[in-house]
Amino acid sequence: MDLKVIESKIREYVFKAAEAILEIYDDESSFGIVDKADNSPLTKADLRSNEIICEGLRKITPDIAILSEENKMLSFDERKNLEYLWILDPLDGTKEFIKRNGEFTINLALTHHNNLVLGIVMIPVVMKYYYAIKGAGAFHDGRKLEVQKFSTKDKNVRIVASRSFMNDETKYIIEKFDNPEMRPSGSALKFLNIAEGKADFYPRMAPTMEWDTAAAQLVLTEAGGHVLDARTLTELRYNKENLLNPFFIAYGDMNEEINDLMN
Repeated sequence: MDLKVIESKIREYVFKAAEAILEIYDDESSFGIVDKADNSPLTKADLRSNEIICEGLRKITPDIAILSEENKMLSFDERKNLEYLWILDPLDGTKEFIKRNGEFTINLALTHHNNLVLGIVMIPVVMKYYYAIKGAGAFHDGRKLEVQKFSTKDKNVRIVASRSFMNDETKYIIEKFDNPEMRPSGSALKFLNIAEGKADFYPRMAPTMEWDTAAAQLVLTEAGGHVLDARTLTELRYNKENLLNPFFIAYGDMNEEINDLMN
């Protein structure tokens, strides 16, 4: 399978989805907000983006199943033996979309036997497109991305975290740093900031789902970073029976062993 060819073909649909999201974003009266079963919000933008990207995936890779936050959920029995699987969040950061702060993304990843091999993240409000291919690097606008080296002993380590999930567990980790510089942001933007060398560390001690992280994880790891289970310090895995992620940490190029920070 030529992943670069697939990426170049699906790019058109990701841009179309971003344009559709922005059409709705520009008219607050058209959001059509409803609450899903888990009380999280859903808008017409989520659904329209999902429709466009799934249409493209079915044309380009008709034999590959799609696991999307906004589709009927595939059971584990349907997924567990699949060689390839698309994982899609057509609008990551719906709450940020509703707040109209621009901090939302489109996340699309491809797994091969549970390993990430292609990741695409789009920021609609600035029409910025990022992608990564396993073993080939991460890119934005033709530029190869590279994380920055840092030390846990440095002052002003740049930490990105969610405004909505600044809980005690997160604060405990942050307090291990010397006068860190906090840079709150939404959705997958936190991973992208590290991948671009604009931030260093992201602790996530709150629930996320596989579609929230898969695409951005590959962008970050192919830029030289890491996304690890906060307990086991192993890489996050995908297409699990339970699609809920463990708490995790994401970071760039750290001088010390990560065990020194997490113990």
